[in-house]
Amino acid sequence: MSVLDKVKEAREAALCMATLPLEVRNRALLRAAREVEEKKKEILEANQRDVSKAERLVKMGKLSKPLLERLKLSEKKVDSMVESLRSVASLPDPLGRTVYAMKLDEGMELYKVTCPIGVIGAIFESRPDVLPQISSLCLKSGNAVVLKGGREASESNRILYSIMKEATESESVPEGWIQLIEERREVRELLKLDEYIDLLVPRGSKEFIKYIQAHTRIPVLGHAEGICHIYVDARADFQKALDICYDAKVQYPAVCNAVEKILVHSAIAEKFLPMLAEKLGAAGVEIRGCPKTLRIIRAKKAKAADWDTEYLDLIVTVKVVESLEEAIEHINRHGSKHTDAIVTEDPKAAIEFLERVDSSSVMWNASTRFSDGYRYGLGAEVGISTGKLHARGPVGLEGLTTTKYYLVGSGQVVADYIEGRRRFVHQPLSTSWEEVKRRFLS
Repeated sequence: MSVLDKVKEAREAALCMATLPLEVRNRALLRAAREVEEKKKEILEANQRDVSKAERLVKMGKLSKPLLERLKLSEKKVDSMVESLRSVASLPDPLGRTVYAMKLDEGMELYKVTCPIGVIGAIFESRPDVLPQISSLCLKSGNAVVLKGGREASESNRILYSIMKEATESESVPEGWIQLIEERREVRELLKLDEYIDLLVPRGSKEFIKYIQAHTRIPVLGHAEGICHIYVDARADFQKALDICYDAKVQYPAVCNAVEKILVHSAIAEKFLPMLAEKLGAAGVEIRGCPKTLRIIRAKKAKAADWDTEYLDLIVTVKVVESLEEAIEHINRHGSKHTDAIVTEDPKAAIEFLERVDSSSVMWNASTRFSDGYRYGLGAEVGISTGKLHARGPVGLEGLTTTKYYLVGSGQVVADYIEGRRRFVHQPLSTSWEEVKRRFLS
């Protein structure tokens, strides 16, 4: 089947999914969770075949080490997929929610109600666990989805796609709601289909996402890179700061919410930096420092490009700053508006930092690794958006819905209002669209 045929089929399914009952969507997600759990062994075997091929490509210099790390699945990661699917099923229905209700005149009421976007195109590199995350959120929010994973994860993606498709369509989800394309040339064709695809969600490298943005007229939701900062303030608790910096860099360095830059106030730098260097050094982290940092600890000299680089590896750049103001200014200039954190016991400094740093997630005394849809209680995420229109930060169900207006009248015409025979009353209503439906259909 061609890309166009697959997208058209998804479009037809999307029109049916807009009214798919909540119980059908939830039942399908729970069925998919059971199937993933039961087929854990087959999933891990498929992933191991991908990893073996990828390791050879890394040795040949044809694949980066961070992509290899993102590719790997484990029993714990498969368990997380299952938990995520069940979590999405447990969330409230994002559809049919009344966000605005207004009585325009006697016998004329207006309701603004949430509804699906339509067809989502998800293009992602390496991480196969993205596939069930994105498809589960699309299903719960009533959207069809066209998936394109990286070639390095082809076997993992195929088995996960097969499980999601068979499990959900056996529970009365419209056939064709989920599609998989695999060839790189198919991406170029996909990017041209703005007549059928409503939103693109790319996940991958900075270059990859910029390519997508530059070659399509379809709206794109996502972020180009995660240059995340932690600022250790003059009034930081040292143990908290050490634990947070360690977790944010070491726990999983190959992801977009891992810290890449650590800023330390000069008042504590002499005492704190040796402790930080010892803790990170024990985990194999390479530190690149500014001139002030190099006078305190042994580290590589940071180049100008380091302040604007996302490493996705066990590398971190450290800078000594003279004030909270300097830290905020540095982050707003060099950050990618993804996730940044402050460690301090000073509430005034923390609140100023939270309100002035221009990022989609800003944290106080917590690891940047918390910037995640599941950890935020969104069930899962389709990605993290650093843009400011439609959705920002980790994007869950709400970011996959839009709204439309329902106007219920009783024969009114605009001429009466223009010519003064009638006047608008514009009174807010406390009733929801669901209540109106029940009133008319009972």
